[in-house]
Amino acid sequence: MADTGLLEALLRLLEKVDGGIESQDVAADLGVDHQLIVGAVKSLQALGEVISAEQKSSKRWELTGEGCEIAEQGSHEARVFNAIPDKGLPQNELMKTCILTIMSAARMNLIKTESIFCQIYLNFLIFKHSQQLTMQKALFLLTVKSYWITKGSSFSTTITKQETELTPEMIASGSWKEKKFKPYNFEAMGVAPDCGHLHPLMKVRTQFRQIFLEMGFTEMPTNNFIESSFWNFDSLFQPQQHPARDQHDTFFISDPALAHEFPQDYLERVKQVHSEGGYGSQGYKYDWKIEEAQKNLLRTHTTAVSARMLYKLAQQEKFTPVKYFSIDRVFRNESLDATHLAEFHQIEGVVADYGLTLGNLMGVLHEFFTKLGITKLRFKPAYNPYTEPSMEVFSYHEGLKKWVEVGNSGVFRPEMLLPMGLPEGVSVIAWGLSLERPTMIKYGINNIRELVGHKVNLQMVYDSPICRLDS
Repeated sequence: MADTGLLEALLRLLEKVDGGIESQDVAADLGVDHQLIVGAVKSLQALGEVISAEQKSSKRWELTGEGCEIAEQGSHEARVFNAIPDKGLPQNELMKTCILTIMSAARMNLIKTESIFCQIYLNFLIFKHSQQLTMQKALFLLTVKSYWITKGSSFSTTITKQETELTPEMIASGSWKEKKFKPYNFEAMGVAPDCGHLHPLMKVRTQFRQIFLEMGFTEMPTNNFIESSFWNFDSLFQPQQHPARDQHDTFFISDPALAHEFPQDYLERVKQVHSEGGYGSQGYKYDWKIEEAQKNLLRTHTTAVSARMLYKLAQQEKFTPVKYFSIDRVFRNESLDATHLAEFHQIEGVVADYGLTLGNLMGVLHEFFTKLGITKLRFKPAYNPYTEPSMEVFSYHEGLKKWVEVGNSGVFRPEMLLPMGLPEGVSVIAWGLSLERPTMIKYGINNIRELVGHKVNLQMVYDSPICRLDS
């Protein structure tokens, strides 16, 4: 708050006038800086209806230091011109005569002669330099904000401090009756409570999870980041020579390097369908090796979890239709750039039932993406080692004005399902997409490293709104 003496001096000046008074005039009368009066006005406004102040804005031109010099002594060009006699003057003599600290050597190279051409050239240079002086801000435009001050409904020349808190002591003694309280500001923001904040990725994950639960899906346990090559590749009918198994795509584990516990009867059936064929398939016709299947790795997809869950389902005495989903991290040895990291989240949905067809898959996908707010879908045939038929899913992006890929899908192959022990008439449809891409679109993030990793701005996490997918 401004000094009480200054406040009371302002109020006494205001008391003497019938209408109002300009804050600039108050500053001049009291001999203080205008900004002090502005502070006093704001302090009085905080006390209630003591005064009324209307802000005004005005502009005026003022001289700079160089401008004041020019106004007193004339422009540099005029001073040089007046110093040159009619008969002319050598340049070195002119330099002794005039103070030319501001003028450059190019501007000093002038000699007054009887030549009409030289006189015209000199006048042109004087005009040109005058424009340059204006550009050098010999004048500047000053914007002045002031207040027109009038008496308020509760005007008084005495400053009475308003109470801001009703205490138990005031209530007990009854002194609150004589106190003047500051009006309560119901528009003021309260103090934000200290609490945790969800990362944008987790907010979108929660929204996806809610969609799956609304559609009757059950969440699969995905807490095992380390898998064996058997469950990650072999159980999915993915051949051991597949390029995805190469070190360039997969992070293999050195300790422990190998897994040893497998369902032996199931492992033998997987080996047979790979090397010799079966279940109506000729297989891949290669020498399947247990040493390759034992290799531990960071899972490259959550479909490894789906394989475990479908095998567990096949061990039940009586098959029951299921709908599973999972959202968790996977790891691939990718080249890092603005849209790729070595780890990311995969969203996967799986439905197992009798007689499911490609039409059922397309219907479920339409329902799923409609709940995401995506209604324009197209499907394109694709290849996956463990699904046949397979489809890439495209959606029309209204912002980009083009079709973009939003997921992959397919029907699991019999070579994957029948060795597990599932009944012959059971089909399994599945689809997947990433979590990072829709999150980046939703929150306007262009670089994935600003969403995940050590470069994440924690203030962004604090300020991000609740995720609401348009539906």
